[in-house]
Amino acid sequence: MPHIGNDSAREALAAAMASGALHHAWLIAGPQGVGKGSFARRAALRMLAEAAEEALEPGWDVPATCRTAHYSASGAHPDYRELVRLPKDADKPDEALARSITIAQVRSLQALFANKPSLSSRRVILIDSIDDLERGGANALLKNLEEPPQGTIFLLVSHSPGRLLPTIRSRCRLLRFEALAPSQVAPILREQLPQSTAGEIEALVRAGEGSPGRALGFAGLGLAALEAEMATLADTGDAGNVVRARLAKQLGAKAAQPRYEAFLDRAPSFIAERARSLSGEALRAALDAYAAARELAGAATGLSLDAGTTVFEMSGLIARLAR
Repeated sequence: MPHIGNDSAREALAAAMASGALHHAWLIAGPQGVGKGSFARRAALRMLAEAAEEALEPGWDVPATCRTAHYSASGAHPDYRELVRLPKDADKPDEALARSITIAQVRSLQALFANKPSLSSRRVILIDSIDDLERGGANALLKNLEEPPQGTIFLLVSHSPGRLLPTIRSRCRLLRFEALAPSQVAPILREQLPQSTAGEIEALVRAGEGSPGRALGFAGLGLAALEAEMATLADTGDAGNVVRARLAKQLGAKAAQPRYEAFLDRAPSFIAERARSLSGEALRAALDAYAAARELAGAATGLSLDAGTTVFEMSGLIARLAR
């Protein structure tokens, strides 16, 4: 994904790197899907290449011809570790991931810390995301942040920094990433989805809410058509339940599960968008519908509610927006 937006955060880290007094832990925080993880990986590679005194141009790029890039591409850089959620079944890496990053993964770093970095005076540990760290793992990591091994830089990606242990936050410098503007999201989507129509791109931009990653999660699901149906519900109220019944039939089928989940994900934010133009009693009704839509979307997944019935009910909440 192209690196667009959040220039101030990138520049702050670049300035710290250039100063020669780089703090040992950085919390890269912001909404999910705005490029925090990809930037952290790029920054890690640059830090390692600079420490190894490789020939580099200004900026963040590390040429593929560099030794650092070669080791990183093969997953064999001795001074870099990345902690992420692992597959539940090691023999099926493309299937479901574990719920958390475990304490065992954090403890596995101790063997690394027992020795000096191999290729330079620096090593980098990236955790994406630290929100996924189980409580025991967080406590184990805290010990390393309090007494950082010499030459070690921690890059911690977080979507919800307020949920982290205060003691972890206090030992990190914060790099705040913000949601992107629609004008920044659109070109990313056009590059990633060259076959999509202008209408589909527009729908994805709205659904992404400033997050290219979130927007791409809706790709290929006919979001523009779903949004057209939601707009009809909101504009007309669908007194005869024609649209509600049609959506329930379309999305209630087992084969439509991805579109069903997209509908549940998008409906609350669609209601919120419409609410911004309302006032008085209409606004209060929209806010009530939004709260109910969020609750329904959460319950639908957690309680395995009937898909067709859930879609019909969610459509009714959207229809409350009609004046």
